[in-house]
Amino acid sequence: MQTSKLFMILPDYICTPDGLEPDEETGELILACPNFADLSMPSCICRIDKDKNIRKWFDVPLNEKTNEARAMGIAFGPDRDLYIVDNQGWLGDRPDLQFQGRIIRVRMDGDKIVKVTTVADGMEHPNGLRIKGDYMYVTQSTLSKVPGPDGKLMSCVYRFHLDDENIHITNTLEDKNIIATFVTKNPRCQYGVDGIIFDKAGNLYIGNFGDGEIYKLTFDEEGNVLTNEPWAKNPEQLKSTDGMTMDQYGNIYIADFSANAIGKVSPTGEVTRLAVSPDTDGLHGELDQPGEPCVWGDDIIISCFDLVTDDDKVNTAHEMPATLCMLKVEP
Repeated sequence: MQTSKLFMILPDYICTPDGLEPDEETGELILACPNFADLSMPSCICRIDKDKNIRKWFDVPLNEKTNEARAMGIAFGPDRDLYIVDNQGWLGDRPDLQFQGRIIRVRMDGDKIVKVTTVADGMEHPNGLRIKGDYMYVTQSTLSKVPGPDGKLMSCVYRFHLDDENIHITNTLEDKNIIATFVTKNPRCQYGVDGIIFDKAGNLYIGNFGDGEIYKLTFDEEGNVLTNEPWAKNPEQLKSTDGMTMDQYGNIYIADFSANAIGKVSPTGEVTRLAVSPDTDGLHGELDQPGEPCVWGDDIIISCFDLVTDDDKVNTAHEMPATLCMLKVEP
């Protein structure tokens, strides 16, 4: 098992880091900061270079209806537009923000925003985002309008074309963009799908957070879902499934948000724990409620969300400054 190391202490305009995405053109790492721990801080997108210099790239454009924005999952499109999950619904104590989540497309010219397009709006709890071909795939962690079996939580994956605009989501099974639904069985943690990653063959892996379980989706030549089946689970090694990333060997690394750990799933579905930390402030590189891992060269950079505290989480408090930590890719 590895011991995580400190990658960087983040500047004071970041209190809750989350989504990570490599910029293949510049070699930099892009960081999304929803800043849920202090809502006076605007949500922002940052750039980190190979020398660990970080700078704010831009503040996330606000939803004109709510005057809010909280960026989580991010991904570059083939034209280098940045697609952003704006998950305002994560703020559960703000009823005015329920069902106001968005997917937005931001076009930049250097450090200047030149165009913002709303791909979809009205979403309950959008979270992770990946792009494959001409489509983006988005996990929605709760689908409370759809009754699940035995009262259990439903969640889903949406697919949108990269050029879609102004799709209004109803958060029901009437939404034509839903390609797969899931049920979270764990009564102690009713939180649905979150982490999302594609392999080189085009198979899609989805993490059901509350159940600590990975599902594998396969597709036909037209992009229709052929199978959606449980693929990897080991409660002793993996408790929850937040953000996910994949290395060049086909291993999936998973942020075990609840356990302050990083899980690893081999290409054959074997689940092991790569690293774990006790409750911590993260200032020495410990895993402080990891939210998103990202393979960057030979390293795995990990954002420490460090905010949620309940009986199911190792984390007990939010501390500043916020941090990123790191592990090494293992064959």
